[in-house]
Order: sequence, then C-alpha cells, then structure tokens
Amino acid sequence: MSDYKTIAESRNFIVLDRYEPEWKVAENYQSESDLERELIQDLVNQGYEFASFIKSPLDLLANVRVQLQALNAVQFTEGEWMRFVETWLDKPSEGIVEKTRKVHDDYIHDFIFDDGRIQNIYLLDKKNIARNKVQVIKQFEQTGSHANRYDVTILVNGLPLVQVELKKRGVAIREAFNQVHRYSKESFNSEHSLFRYLQLFVISNGTDTRYFANTTQRNKNSFDFTMNWAKADNTLIKDLKDFTATFFQSTPCSMCCCITRCSTSATRCW
Repeated sequence: MSDYKTIAESRNFIVLDRYEPEWKVAENYQSESDLERELIQDLVNQGYEFASFIKSPLDLLANVRVQLQALNAVQFTEGEWMRFVETWLDKPSEGIVEKTRKVHDDYIHDFIFDDGRIQNIYLLDKKNIARNKVQVIKQFEQTGSHANRYDVTILVNGLPLVQVELKKRGVAIREAFNQVHRYSKESFNSEHSLFRYLQLFVISNGTDTRYFANTTQRNKNSFDFTMNWAKADNTLIKDLKDFTATFFQSTPCSMCCCITRCSTSATRCW
C-alpha cells in the first residue's frame, strides 16, 4: 500500500497530495451487510486483525488486558487487573473528556503491583507506534438505556477508538449520522463502557463517506461538522473503498497517526 500524505487541512476537508484508485468502484446494489463484509476484508488485507470473538463488553475488556499485557510486557494477576481497571482504565467517575485526555496526553500510568514494584503502563506507544496492535470487530452488542449493536469498530491496543456506521447504497448518509448520535445517548457512554474512549466516527453509504470527532459540545454535534477526504485538485474521496485505502492506511503506525491528526484537526471534545 502507498503512504498518502496530507498537504492541507480545513474545517471541512483534509487534502491528500495524491490518490490513484487501485480498483473499479462498484456501481451495483450493495446491502449494508455487503458493505460491512467488504470493509472488514479490505481492512484485513491492509494488515488489521479481525477479532471476530469480541461480541460483548466482557469480551472487549478481556481483549484489552491481553493487548496491554503484550504492549507493556507484563502479566497482571486477577487482583492487579481489576485494580488497574477500577482505579484508572475505567474509573466510574470519568466520561469521554477524561478518556480522550488519556488517549492524547495521559496515556502512561504509574501502576503499583502487588509486590510493591512500580511500572509505567502505556495505553499507546507513541514513540514506536508500529508496536501498537490494530484490530477490527463487528456487530458488538452493548446495553445502556437501550440495547444497541454497532456495525464496525476499530480497536487500538484493545480500546475502541474509531466507530464506523454503515447504510446501504442509496440511503442518505445522514441516517448513519443520526444513528451514531442515538448510540451516543443510549449506550456508547453508559457506565463501564470502554466506548467512552471513542475518538472518531466514520459514516458511509458506500458512495459517500465522512468522518467526525467525538464531542460533548452540543453546538458541534451536528452533521455540518462531518468532514471529507480530498485530493489536491479538490476531488473528494467519497467511495468507501477509496476512503478505506487512504484513511485506514495499512499499518498500526499509520492508523495511530491518523487518529491523532484527525481528532485534533476536527472537533475536539474539550
């Protein structure tokens, strides 16, 4: 895969220096499940791990433990892990603002193990970002005030940082935006939900694809704040396959850089 560089950013666009599609865009009918299946396969082809076993909050938390242990070369005992989760990773008093600060600024925690030793526990390795593990899951189920099932979620070191909501071709993309907004009120931010770590949302109906940052500011929680990719000649990169090839580039390094750059250049939540 090529490495696509940005040359300009504005409120509504991020401009790429170049992009040449490597496939012919499908113009025939595609259902939502077809789009989902194709998106996941494209991500797998780009180096993502498809973690099909993650379907519930318990599965998600268990996977976070595996990924953070691997990243930090540690093994938590059951008691240590529960203490790490309750006192730092998923403190009940924290919302998406505090979680976002952890992703961007406070991603290293001094944890005291039961034997008294202190070790830095990283959520992300920002110096050697190729070490971060990128996974994709689908149809994750979670209940808050209502039960919801999310389309496609991208995990970095086990944490859900990007949520993708899809609609079949021909359906207005605004419906996907409205669905994200509903999930945000009903389940994303429920108690003990790791989806409070979400940084970015991507919405697509196959032929139109946009992204926007997570936010708590009501005046910015609007479809007007969704953004497009664009080439240097102002041609928008709207088809989902082309968007996937550029936005979700093929390495953990590119993905982590993308999250940091895009969530900063778009609407931040504090």
